[in-house]
Amino acid sequence: EAVHGSAPDIAGKGVANPLALLMSAVMLLNHLTDRHGIAAGREVGGRIRDAYDRALRDGQKTGDLGGNLSTAEFTDAVIARL
Repeated sequence: EAVHGSAPDIAGKGVANPLALLMSAVMLLNHLTDRHGIAAGREVGGRIRDAYDRALRDGQKTGDLGGNLSTAEFTDAVIARL
């Protein structure tokens, strides 16, 4: 659970921004590289980071960032850029 709570009021509405989850995944992959020598971790993490950066630059944003995409739509935009 996130430190600020689980936000049950928005559960299932498709309005959550998945960026924190994606950024955490990138940090985990970097940690696996640094701590355990899993070389592909940093490369894969970089690809994920580049994909969400490109999506944001292309104007693909959830409502909290001034866009109109749902959680799934933003995630799809990131996946399309991988």
